[in-house]
Amino acid sequence: MINWGVIGAGGIAYRRTIPEGILSAGNSNLTAIQDANTDLARKIGKEFNVKVYDKIKDLLSDKTIDAVYIATPVFLHYKHCMLAAEYKKHILCEKNLALNKNQCLEIIKKCKDNKVKLGVGYMMRFNPLNLAIKEAVMEKMLGKIILGRAQLSCWYPPIKDAWRQQKKLGGGGSLSDMGSHCIDLLEFIFGSKVVEVNCIVGNIIHDYEVEDTAIVTCKFENGSIGIVDNCFNIPDNSSKNFLEIYGDKGSILCKGTIGQDSKGDAEIIIEPVKKNYEADQKRSDITSGKKFKLKQSNIYKSEIEYFADCIKKDIEPEISGELGLHHVRVVEACYESARKAKSIRIN
Repeated sequence: MINWGVIGAGGIAYRRTIPEGILSAGNSNLTAIQDANTDLARKIGKEFNVKVYDKIKDLLSDKTIDAVYIATPVFLHYKHCMLAAEYKKHILCEKNLALNKNQCLEIIKKCKDNKVKLGVGYMMRFNPLNLAIKEAVMEKMLGKIILGRAQLSCWYPPIKDAWRQQKKLGGGGSLSDMGSHCIDLLEFIFGSKVVEVNCIVGNIIHDYEVEDTAIVTCKFENGSIGIVDNCFNIPDNSSKNFLEIYGDKGSILCKGTIGQDSKGDAEIIIEPVKKNYEADQKRSDITSGKKFKLKQSNIYKSEIEYFADCIKKDIEPEISGELGLHHVRVVEACYESARKAKSIRIN
């Protein structure tokens, strides 16, 4: 069993990763937690019957802990990852890995120097539907992939001292916070990395310093195109978080496979190849869509079990620090594109 410590036990850790992930995983134990809000930490510690540390160094000094899950705000990831690596704890860090690519490079080097595993929290890869969609794409059921669209939006009004609404603390707004997940998911499904981006950001509803609206078009190594749209200004129930994959033989249309839930709905439509152009573009003869029918499994449980298994087997996680670095570079390129109003290649 892998014994876990949690740094930043509120927020996503308390809502999802601790109860659905660490406590449910068959190869993991929750050993201790820490949070800057000591009252909250004690409440959570009592609820889950685990040790509570006021200071991060005290948690990291606990020799019974094998790995740490870091779910603090993004601006603290660099400091906490570097410290955890120094104490030789394996690290699963929430995205984004850090505020900029230089911080990411230092984290990766520190982990390698101290021989600890480093993973990044792109949990949507573990949704069974997203895994099935990737398999369908890899098997070329849709033919040549032409276009993918990933949408993740929510209602996030101005909140006093919210770190996600301050550029120096979160790195950006809706794009940095949610777009990174969408870009990662398209890369995962396509089996191809983004090499060029074109981005527009703005503040249409909210007046905080980071964007509340972002649209990105991506070009992938395999020639496919991606569209990613992320908004902090659309009511939660009005944004269905669509995932759409289109090829020259059909499409896969999904709702709810992007987000924190472990559910969703996906339909695959395969059409017979047509040799001739049909000017009337009739839709009535299209092959009926077929729903994916899969056993549901929790994405946080799968994420924790996967990373713990990498530790036990001494293998590098696929969702690695290098992948986290790549996505920080992509997001940085998106913001550069928005500033310069032109396409930017990924360095």
